[in-house]
Amino acid sequence: MNYQETIDFLYAQLPMFSRIGAAAIKHDLTNTIALCEAIGNPQNKFKSVHIAGTNGKGSSSHMLAAVLQQSGYKTGLYTSPHLYDFRERIKVNGALCTKNFVVDFAEKIKPHIEVIRPSFFEVTVAMAFEYFAQQKVDVAVIETGLGGRLDSTNIILPEVSLITNIGKDHTDILGDTLEKIAFEKAGIIKQNTPVIVSEVLPETKPVFEKVAEEKNAPLIFAQDIFKIVQYDYQLKGLAIEVEELQTNQVKKYELDLTGIYQTKNIPGVLATIQQLQQKGWNIDEQSISAALKNVKSLTGLHGRWELLSENPTIIADVGHNEDGIKQIVQQLQQSKYNHLHIVLGFVKDKDVSAALNLLPEAATYYFTKAQIPRALNEAELADMAHTKNLTGASFQNIDAALLSAKSNYRQGDLILICGSVFLVAEAKV
Repeated sequence: MNYQETIDFLYAQLPMFSRIGAAAIKHDLTNTIALCEAIGNPQNKFKSVHIAGTNGKGSSSHMLAAVLQQSGYKTGLYTSPHLYDFRERIKVNGALCTKNFVVDFAEKIKPHIEVIRPSFFEVTVAMAFEYFAQQKVDVAVIETGLGGRLDSTNIILPEVSLITNIGKDHTDILGDTLEKIAFEKAGIIKQNTPVIVSEVLPETKPVFEKVAEEKNAPLIFAQDIFKIVQYDYQLKGLAIEVEELQTNQVKKYELDLTGIYQTKNIPGVLATIQQLQQKGWNIDEQSISAALKNVKSLTGLHGRWELLSENPTIIADVGHNEDGIKQIVQQLQQSKYNHLHIVLGFVKDKDVSAALNLLPEAATYYFTKAQIPRALNEAELADMAHTKNLTGASFQNIDAALLSAKSNYRQGDLILICGSVFLVAEAKV
């Protein structure tokens, strides 16, 4: 098979969450363990940092990878889903894995696929581990796909684990309370391995404390170490002042990730770096500062309050659950614009009603859908939105929705694309 045929094979032949939803999830690690054993357990050949969480894990993963890369370490990065290119999931020092590698790996494991019957995600995890081992990375930052305890990535033994925040998402799979979801995320906590929690809630704190105690894992709550003193949001940057509580030292960082929700992620990222430094990783303040200023160029991160166009002003954000939408609304409250146009689409298995409750009524909506089977029909979305006093028209695809938004745009307005990672991926401006 050539590269495109290989990608088509992976998408079409394997159970895939973005296509069929929860049915693609395997409820144990058997397949991943079997796949990795079949290719020589590559996950044991490099050091790693493991990251879970409801929101913020993608941004935190990219920030940590940027810092390690800037510090001179050959750094792997595994994240999901991708936006534009399958190979975004597997990078080394910001460069996508090669097409030849994807083809060769798929050919190599085809016989094992027929026996093990893995999911798309299980195959991509094994593929990432194999690539990082082949590339002899110094360290790989590994983001969980969904949950943690039973996530395919959870066969690594990391230097440190990071749990970003806990919110209600994938409740049909992870549980319908914050405590249950926290328990699943806490599954990445390993024996005698430090774990950082970026943001803790009264409901989740006892869960993390119990699991960490059982695993004899040092537990660090980032808010006990670092405090955001203030921040300044501009269209192209975010300036943050962070106080280290033990020393009262205030450090200033400029971020090229402009979402003010990064203020929730930064304490966890800095606390994780601190743990790595204590383990002997050579990371200095200059590298941290330079990396945070250049995360997008170092790692190729997209879709986090990303400015796609200045005239018209178009911003895209992959926030897609209740907490994600809440953070988007907070960002809008600190943004300057005359009128707001929101291009909106969700997938069926989200709590769409809860998300719609948060969105501003004083906006024009363009209801649409990503071109995937899990996408919520645009007319159904429009009907739900209208019951919440959100007004607008529906469009069969994002191209038509964006075209309409641009035609209604006036100088000083803002067009926002949000609601689904898959919708943002299809945005062409």
